[in-house]
Amino acid sequence: MSETMNPSVDDFAEMFEASILGRKSFDNTVVTGIITGIEKDVAIVDVGLKMEGRVPLKEFSQPGKELDLKVGDEVEVFVERIEGPNGEASISREKARREEAWTSLEKQYEAEERVEGIIFNRVKGGFTVDLGGAVAFLPGSQVDIRPVRDATPLMNIPQPFRILKMDRRRGNIVVSRRAILEEDRAEQRSEVVRDLNEGDTRDGIVKNITDYGAFVELAPGVDGLLHVTDMSWSRVNHPSEVLNVNDTIQVKIIKINPETHRISLGMKQLAPDPWEGVAAKYPVGTKFNGKVTNITDYGAFVELEEGIEGLVHVSEMSWVKKNVHPGKIVSTSQEVEVMVLEVDETKRRVSLGLKQCQSNPWDSFADQYPVGSEIEGEIKNITEFGLFVGITDDMDGMVHLSDLDWNRSGDEAIQDFNKGDMVKAKILDIDPEKERISLGIKQLDGDPMDAAGELRRGLDVTCEVTSIESGGIEVRVGGEDGPKAFIRKSDLSRDRNEQRPERFAVGDKVDARITSFDRNSRKIGLSIKAKEMSDEKEAVEQFGSADSGASLGDILGAALGGGKKDEDKKDDE
Repeated sequence: MSETMNPSVDDFAEMFEASILGRKSFDNTVVTGIITGIEKDVAIVDVGLKMEGRVPLKEFSQPGKELDLKVGDEVEVFVERIEGPNGEASISREKARREEAWTSLEKQYEAEERVEGIIFNRVKGGFTVDLGGAVAFLPGSQVDIRPVRDATPLMNIPQPFRILKMDRRRGNIVVSRRAILEEDRAEQRSEVVRDLNEGDTRDGIVKNITDYGAFVELAPGVDGLLHVTDMSWSRVNHPSEVLNVNDTIQVKIIKINPETHRISLGMKQLAPDPWEGVAAKYPVGTKFNGKVTNITDYGAFVELEEGIEGLVHVSEMSWVKKNVHPGKIVSTSQEVEVMVLEVDETKRRVSLGLKQCQSNPWDSFADQYPVGSEIEGEIKNITEFGLFVGITDDMDGMVHLSDLDWNRSGDEAIQDFNKGDMVKAKILDIDPEKERISLGIKQLDGDPMDAAGELRRGLDVTCEVTSIESGGIEVRVGGEDGPKAFIRKSDLSRDRNEQRPERFAVGDKVDARITSFDRNSRKIGLSIKAKEMSDEKEAVEQFGSADSGASLGDILGAALGGGKKDEDKKDDE
């Protein structure tokens, strides 16, 4: 050891030697040494036991601070190993600082205290921070509350951080500067919010505009939300229509959430509510002029005055145009005349009608086209329940399936029609309230039931075969304009061998008895078999009986013969 060393150094050496007596090992420990000399780039440190070690001067430097080191200064160093009994000690100031820093940081981390550090380098994904000897990682997302493009002004200056994670075994520390800023901001915000009251009027600066509103700064770090619905009593489609970023505006504090400190603001609340007394100002049934402000699928909104809008539902836009988008009837900014249909001040709703200010064509339609008159029009549409036929440019009538044909079902009859065909029809009914016109096509030809004369059950009629089918025959009753009916196979004859549809031909005349008749449902039941059995019964009653011993053939022959004689007698006369 140097002879020029002052007594304090000797005293220190003695104290150090005394302090380490009894230690089993001097390696891997932190000791207090004294600087005995400073050379070009190293400092010579006496660690006791008549041993010295060399520490690079750079290990004594700290980010953001100038190196202040002189002979005689006491320093903490980490003894890694002893190089022989009389050799130098391998020591490190950096490791000593790290051990000391970790011990202190663990206590601060457990106590959830802030730590002071210096950002000194940029690395992938963030920055490195010196925490008094321990190096921590600062993720880029934890630098500031908002993204930071240039972190240079934040580097090499002492500032507080919050430790998010520590792992001494792995040597990992993760810190956050953002957490400190948020804590300070929350504390500052709480102080400012405590001075605010619901109902206060304040000036603020528009900081950000979104689709649903604008954020207004009431004080540094204290923002409130001005929702788009609270900007004006009139409709506002987007906040940018009313505000611009950096505008200074006056707002009213509507609500303050004591837990989250969220502040709701309003602008329209500073002006009188136009809805007060709106029912008296706009009585039901009166007409007003307004401007179309918005068009939707279900109607159009009309502004009666600033802040007062009413809805014209699509059903109230036209007397005759149905299933038409409102945009094809009115356009935005168009001036229109409307009638007030309903007012609800509580719900802030006004129902308006556009068609009520126009003449109703349904009132004059019945005069121009009375029930029973014939019209001709184009088939506009075909649906599962009938045809829609254009009567005028804007008005259609409907022909129901049941009114297409007298003798065929609707599904069968509708196959004869196509969209765009011109057809004639008769007006059956007009309902102005329901805005319906009922038409009929079969009514143009008259009812075949009327052409057949008076029909009733039990009456014998002569029919003409119109169609042969496997299950029976189709016939027309009462001449060529009469109704059609169907005789089933089992009713073609009392004789089973004769119950064959193929023995008939189209155009044949047959006699049958009406077994059932329903004028409302237009159903006629016919049976040749029933007529034959009736004729047989009548012949038996006139020309024989079951006890006479005469056969059925004899009785029928006699009946037919008697009839023949009567005819001959008439011819002789």
